[in-house]
Amino acid sequence: MTSFRIERLKFTAGDIGAWGRNNPLHSNWPVVYTIDNDDAIYVGETGNTVTRMNQHLKAEGKEDLQAVQVIIDETFNKSACLDLESFLIRLFDGDGKYQVRNRNTGITDSEYYERETYQNRFKEVFDELRTQGYFERTIPQIINSDLFKLSPFKALTQDQAAAVEDILEGLFTDLARGDGSTIVVEGNPGTGKTILAIYLAKLLRDIEEAVPDDEPAGDDMFADFFTPGHRELLQGFRIGLVVPQQSLRNSIKKVFKRTPGLNADMVLTPFEVGASAADFDLLIVDEAHRLNQLSAQAAGVQTKLFREIQAKLFGVVPEALQKTQLDWIRAKSRHQVFLLDLHQRVRPSDAPTEALRALQQHAVERQRVYPLTTQMRVKAGADYVGYVRQVLSMTQLDPLQFEGYDLRFFDDFDEMYEQIQEREREEGLARLVAGYAWKWRSSKDPSLADIHLGSHELQWNRTDRDWINSPTSPGEVGSIHTVQGYDLNYAGVIIGGDLRLDQASGRLRFDRANYFDTRGKANNHILGKKYTDDDLLELILNIYGVLLTRGMRGTYVYVVDEPLRKYLRPFFSNAG
Repeated sequence: MTSFRIERLKFTAGDIGAWGRNNPLHSNWPVVYTIDNDDAIYVGETGNTVTRMNQHLKAEGKEDLQAVQVIIDETFNKSACLDLESFLIRLFDGDGKYQVRNRNTGITDSEYYERETYQNRFKEVFDELRTQGYFERTIPQIINSDLFKLSPFKALTQDQAAAVEDILEGLFTDLARGDGSTIVVEGNPGTGKTILAIYLAKLLRDIEEAVPDDEPAGDDMFADFFTPGHRELLQGFRIGLVVPQQSLRNSIKKVFKRTPGLNADMVLTPFEVGASAADFDLLIVDEAHRLNQLSAQAAGVQTKLFREIQAKLFGVVPEALQKTQLDWIRAKSRHQVFLLDLHQRVRPSDAPTEALRALQQHAVERQRVYPLTTQMRVKAGADYVGYVRQVLSMTQLDPLQFEGYDLRFFDDFDEMYEQIQEREREEGLARLVAGYAWKWRSSKDPSLADIHLGSHELQWNRTDRDWINSPTSPGEVGSIHTVQGYDLNYAGVIIGGDLRLDQASGRLRFDRANYFDTRGKANNHILGKKYTDDDLLELILNIYGVLLTRGMRGTYVYVVDEPLRKYLRPFFSNAG
């Protein structure tokens, strides 16, 4: 039997005053509330509802809100209310029906007494609100959406929160002094680099636009930065979020478009930064390892533009040819935050390892490097990512088991296909992904199959924009360029003929004849660089390392090369 009730009233002084006189709990009990109109909603918690409502009535930015809902439960305490507030903010933002008017000053994810019991009740609160029309989708549908996964209202891990706090402290110190800064945030797949990037952009905008009479409570995580002094330093502050990959960039644009304080124009390509007439105060660069060096681009017009930007920024001199898009970012901004993982370079045209290491060293010398270690994606924990990388480097000698993680190896592709489809029906976000080991025939003739395995004839991803959420994706195979930076519930990874085990040497080798990403194996004629099979093997191992760490709940593996299949089988055979 539910113990909560939801009381509704108009967002007016008269209605709030009359409501407040009806019950002592209305002015002296911890509650969670919402204030909304047809398009926007604000979620809050308070111990004195009447006083807090009157504060909101006087605050700028809420004049158009019309109705109040107060969630009252006589078993609630402060911790439970903070948790429910965070729960509802994240779900409202991920659902997409309302624009959420909250700041992200510190979404909580703290443990407290009987939290599991309270969280079960929170689901009942959600169900009641959905019955009343406040949500359009179920909780599983919401949490599978990009709006939820890329929301600026995520609860930060301890290392993310520490990194954000240190970045803010350093940034405001540098702004006060008039100094520039270069910051590096390092993290393995699933540690939340993209979340941190989005969160930081939103938080800085919130600080800049904060209304003095509606500043956050003192116990909010970043409340100390909401001061007139910090606000003054950010006036006119030009921020850009640079995302090299097209698919991820488009998904983030959708989030920025509907988030107060942010807009889609803030999400940029490296080319847009380089060609910009004006400089930026701060550029936050997600997936910085995917920034390019001078090379043949996907389109001839981009190759021409690359040369033009190089010349504009660094002059027509021989040394300018060695500059990369990393240098563009630093030339076009006073402050930079680079989020990177050297093990996620996947093409020869990506910024060279030596350039990324030089960037790291520069930040290390200035004590501006922040590591992210908490695994947010893979339920097997942080050890799984390292395990995958060690298996692929052949330094992992003993197979490990990951309790609670559905890790399976398949000798029969048809069986893996059926299991992925079953997971899709049960949980959603179950996809097949593969190395680029088959020609993309369907790009020219949509009637042709690209991949023939078992009894199945499959096609590569029909779109390179938001493929994971496209209606045809469950029956297709995604490439690295459609999944890097994304989460899946289950990943069915096909290791193709581009990676083989040399039985004579006992070592992994790259099979150039079975790798069909033209830009993934092309020499750099502009810079006179030739890439050996060993050079490309490193990138192929990075690709499979990324693919094998996409699945939150499970990873299924099928290997084309028979000797490699025999070698890898024990490492990816988990009872689940």
